[in-house]
Amino acid sequence: MINRQVRLKSRSREIPQAGDFEIFEATVPDLVENEVLVRNIFLSVDPAMRGWIVDTVGYSTPVAIGEVMRSFCCGRVVASRSQNYTEGELVAGMFGWQDYAAVEDSVIERTITEAGVPLSATLGVLGLNGVTAYFGLLEVGQPKKGETVVVSTAAGSVGSCVGQIANIHGCRSVGIAGGTTKTRICLEEFGFDAAIDYKVGGLDAALASACPDGIDVYFDNTAGPVSDAVLKHLNVGARVVICGTASVPVWDPIPQGPRVERHLLVKRARMQGFVIFDYAQRYDEARARLVEWIRAGKVRYREDIMDGLENAPGAIAGLYRGENLGKRLIRIADENA
Repeated sequence: MINRQVRLKSRSREIPQAGDFEIFEATVPDLVENEVLVRNIFLSVDPAMRGWIVDTVGYSTPVAIGEVMRSFCCGRVVASRSQNYTEGELVAGMFGWQDYAAVEDSVIERTITEAGVPLSATLGVLGLNGVTAYFGLLEVGQPKKGETVVVSTAAGSVGSCVGQIANIHGCRSVGIAGGTTKTRICLEEFGFDAAIDYKVGGLDAALASACPDGIDVYFDNTAGPVSDAVLKHLNVGARVVICGTASVPVWDPIPQGPRVERHLLVKRARMQGFVIFDYAQRYDEARARLVEWIRAGKVRYREDIMDGLENAPGAIAGLYRGENLGKRLIRIADENA
């Protein structure tokens, strides 16, 4: 069988563009002992993938030139030489942007068993994005009832989930997003108590109005000017969760900007970095709670599904242009086939 793969062709210092990838046709290899062949159905597109490509110090080894682009995926087992998996099972794991993945059974993260939840949710609200929101807010942010939680990129797949989990825990949720459509979605679909459009300017005044009692938890997905504005409004004892740096195109050399130390010192605040892979052994805990909240109507989510592997090369750049309204996925096969 022919296996179409999206491989990294060149390494951009900034946001990877479609031209940094190529679609290559390979042959599906024969399986060896303990291997499984997965027919991918959905491929994930995440802001973190930019960091997996850049050749700078990070939390994971960069994707090599000529390698299949690293990605979380879900699909169906179509052949197996493993005692742990049988043909027909739906599974999820880091299978990469390709039609078929021949992998050791240890690469499979889990078998997908959630009833009544769309398969696509495996890669979004029940995948990297949902568990990131869950552990980032509850373990690092540690919100308390009655506190104010502010989230940047609040209409995104992580930020929207953070806001809803904050609401569940009795907090006031304030979302920051770009444009009237996204702020409306934050209010009407995700239930934020307030939403701020950073593109209209006056962010400092808008934060003061939306957070009259100050900010206790800031879930930071962006860094940059938005975060600089938020820090002025931190309360004593505030917690800042550093989850992403989407607004900074290049980290080599490290950009200069306002200093945070005085804010943290005077307000006795804590700023902590957060990488979801540190919680890999507890993913099932988060998924169980998220499924419960989804079924109870307490957590809602949006998806932005593109059809066809040919759309994968430009999908990361589209995220950073803000084209998507929801979790971006690439569908490359019929889940009912």
